[in-house]
Amino acid sequence: MKKIVSLLGVLLLSAVLCMPAFAEVEVDPGYDYDRFRDQNITLNVYNWGEYISDGEDDSMDVIQEFEDLTGINVNYTTFDTNETMYAKIRSGGGSYDVIIPSDYMVGKMANEGMLEELDMDNIPNFKYIIDSCKSQAYDPENKYSVAYTWGVVGIVYNTTMVDESDLDQGWGILWDEKYAGQILMFNNSRDAFAIASKMIGLSINPTTVEDIELAADKLKEQKSVVQAYVMDEVFDKMSGGEAALAPYYAGDGITMSEDNPDLKMFIPEEGTNQYIDAMCIPKGTKNKEAAEMFINFMCETEVALANTEYICYSSPHSEVPALLSEELRENELMYPSEDLLARCETMAVLPDEINSAMDNAWSSVRSYDASGNAWLMPLLMVVMLVLAILGFVRKAVRKRHREY
Repeated sequence: MKKIVSLLGVLLLSAVLCMPAFAEVEVDPGYDYDRFRDQNITLNVYNWGEYISDGEDDSMDVIQEFEDLTGINVNYTTFDTNETMYAKIRSGGGSYDVIIPSDYMVGKMANEGMLEELDMDNIPNFKYIIDSCKSQAYDPENKYSVAYTWGVVGIVYNTTMVDESDLDQGWGILWDEKYAGQILMFNNSRDAFAIASKMIGLSINPTTVEDIELAADKLKEQKSVVQAYVMDEVFDKMSGGEAALAPYYAGDGITMSEDNPDLKMFIPEEGTNQYIDAMCIPKGTKNKEAAEMFINFMCETEVALANTEYICYSSPHSEVPALLSEELRENELMYPSEDLLARCETMAVLPDEINSAMDNAWSSVRSYDASGNAWLMPLLMVVMLVLAILGFVRKAVRKRHREY
């Protein structure tokens, strides 16, 4: 009898272990999240770093919840700039099912035929996206994207290293020699040129090559005070007190302030960039419907709330703000006032000529020698060439003398 009981116990345990895991997240009724279970589907998701609730600090593990709910595996990797993501996909360096580029990059990739048109019947939670994050210039018919987050760019500063009266300079504080060697700058062209353009009174969307050249000159002026050009490295540098000032995205600014109470963030009076990051499906995916399921899941109220609470970026989900804590809901960095938003611009899709000019100008900025010794290397090369020619001439003359 004991053997029979033991055998039954083993069989029962095996049955339990073989049962599929089911998610605990609450989702809208009526959507069949189970239809791809046991089909061995893996979705490759490509997102920004530090940009999803991942289970740390008792937060929801969004990827795990999706896998448990659907039986679909997720291979989740990250990028640090739109340009890095674009170059990798353009070159065929990666095969992805869901990507999360920013507004202007969504438009660029759509224009170049790099994105699949979405079937909104598979994304019914699109109904929750607020109107201000729909029908934007980069995707006027909502064919290619569903908003994931939105926000603004500001300046993170260390209150123990920065005189707060200097904040009146606005973006100009990032050029202040008083903080030389303590300033970080964006390591991507669009954000860096946007800030420089604001500094000189131009739009963040250049319309001429001259606009770009003027912004590039301003960035070259800044280079002598810049400690490093960064993206995700900004977290360690600012939280660790290695730098005093850094422009970055508001959601990350809030997170950094929570990690280090010495850090604060402000939005310059000149205005700033208001961005939208959106979920898209690259052209040629073999798992389009499953990818649309993932996008729909990310728009579930409980999931969108978890992401917002964890990464502190503004949610485009209509029901999320009311569910947030008062501290987050009333944080102007997270949900800016109408006055602040009136001073914002959204990055537009630039013509190829302007994009090419910006790429070239950015390379020029990054290679620029702010010490004033940019002439030294070319001069040394000329001297070396002259010496080589003289050496060759001397050998020829000596040979000729020996012959006579």
